[in-house]
Amino acid sequence: MKRGAMKTKTYGILILGLSAALILSLFTAVLFGNADLSFQDVYRVIGYEVFHTESMSAYGQGAVHDVVWQIRLPRVLMAAAVGTGLSVCGVVMQAVVKNPLADPYVLGVSSGAYLGAAASILLGIGAVFGDQGMGIMAFFGALAASFGVLFISGIGGRTSAGKLILAGMAVSTVCSAFANFLIYISQNREATTQISYWSMGSLATADWDNVPVVLPVMIVATLIFWTQSRKLNLMLLGDETAVTLGTDLHRVRIVYLILSSLMVGTAVCAAGMIGFVGLIIPHAVRMCLGTDHKRLVPVSALTGAVFLIWADVACRVILDYAELPIGILVSLIGAPCFIYLMIRKSYGFGGGEA
Repeated sequence: MKRGAMKTKTYGILILGLSAALILSLFTAVLFGNADLSFQDVYRVIGYEVFHTESMSAYGQGAVHDVVWQIRLPRVLMAAAVGTGLSVCGVVMQAVVKNPLADPYVLGVSSGAYLGAAASILLGIGAVFGDQGMGIMAFFGALAASFGVLFISGIGGRTSAGKLILAGMAVSTVCSAFANFLIYISQNREATTQISYWSMGSLATADWDNVPVVLPVMIVATLIFWTQSRKLNLMLLGDETAVTLGTDLHRVRIVYLILSSLMVGTAVCAAGMIGFVGLIIPHAVRMCLGTDHKRLVPVSALTGAVFLIWADVACRVILDYAELPIGILVSLIGAPCFIYLMIRKSYGFGGGEA
């Protein structure tokens, strides 16, 4: 068997294995939580909601039904969606700015979302959205920061990877400064605590109202980026090389940034700030598979989904009668893993060693 055929077969096995792991994770993660529920009760509730079998009608209401169907299952699906979105955005951002240390928040998205959340809670902006006001304002803040970066990086010439990073740093600093100023002058300790908790990330707000919005956005955007694997590969080679190959990446880069910002803004709206997923997952996958985005995008999406599902399970069970913010746990896991990957093996990124 030729080497290329062997690689293709191995890749196919990997995709099937990750897909099976994701399905198994979705069905298994609902069993875990502070409430002690039996295997039979959990799946009878799901069976009733899916098939509406008369023999299981007793599981169509009550405390067990609410825990499984209204809390755990939406949360597991949201974890998969957010993990997929952040991982894919990490892959795309690293290609767009040609920097393996880039993550989904490199364009100031996190600081923009932070400012939006602070303005919602402390100034009452977005109150018209009700209970979802903070998340929605964080989404708008993230998008505003991204468009600000695109505008600034385009001043005085065409947008480049270097200008994007510098503009992102500037916008991030300004947004963080304004958010911290609002918090400093505020006398509302409860609101300040709420902002702090939101910034640590949590999937506790997942329900059947926001899952049908977040999940399709992540799936569709991931499929779009998968079809753009050739252009993402060209971005690693640089604009000059891409032009000689007949592709102008300027407009493509802007479209990718806007779509990525939409994905990250949606994730931030649903789950707050969760770092390291979009950094560590692409790194780990790239070290195993190389830099071909045709393989990198789907494997990163599946790996990120499985990872965040089990990270959220750990957050729910690691403390008795309390929940650890997922951003804290992911950072505790991600930082040492990232350092290990960096010192263990170097890998090609855009034609060189990174």
